[in-house]
Amino acid sequence: MAKYDTIGATYAQTRMADPRIAAAIQEAIGDTASVVNVGAGTGSYEPPTTVLAVEPSKVMLSQRSTVAAPAVQALAEALPLRDNAVDVALAVLTVHHWHDLARGMAEMKRVARSRIVLFTWRPEMMARFWLLREYLPAAAVTDARVAVPLDALAAMLPGASLRVQPVPIPHDCTDGFGAAYWRRPHAYLDPRVRAGISMLATTDPAELAPGLEQLRSDLQTQRWHARHARLVEQESLDVGYCIVIVDL
Repeated sequence: MAKYDTIGATYAQTRMADPRIAAAIQEAIGDTASVVNVGAGTGSYEPPTTVLAVEPSKVMLSQRSTVAAPAVQALAEALPLRDNAVDVALAVLTVHHWHDLARGMAEMKRVARSRIVLFTWRPEMMARFWLLREYLPAAAVTDARVAVPLDALAAMLPGASLRVQPVPIPHDCTDGFGAAYWRRPHAYLDPRVRAGISMLATTDPAELAPGLEQLRSDLQTQRWHARHARLVEQESLDVGYCIVIVDL
């Protein structure tokens, strides 16, 4: 069973594409005629030139829009496309879930003629995010276990030109991924929100409970606001999310 058959049931409700992040991804993709979206999920950030979406989870596929690109249930490690089939291979917040990352990256390189575009994050920066550092160390362990360092990605693509573009997260981000609520801490107390964040959804709830209770208390007493007064004034925050552009 795909992981998201278990934890992805509410993705269409809490993980809506943020237009500013979508614009950054589209800029990285460029003016291309064809894209394959690998680990496509419900179709967030899928450009209009997508010719195929590849997703292993039936639950995620069932939440795709009826007007989204054609989709198949398949793995990143075995893309159902011929060599050099598309201009760009896209993967958005997904590589950390692949069973065999090296094989998946090799598959993306095989099917893409010109470019690979990844939206991912720097694990070393995520580890410093206030939610993990101050309240949910167990989730930090989960994230560290699955997150993919950028140098590891680069090592899997020898000879390719790799560029990294930071993506600061807006304070009102509409996509509820891990650090999206950096200025809206109350959101992390919502079970539905946590269900859409894999590092929280896959961590033992008993290990999260004490930290969530402490966060609840700190919000009620304004301790969180006093400690993070500077954050409340910021419009966006660099938490480590980035776009990796690989020119082939």
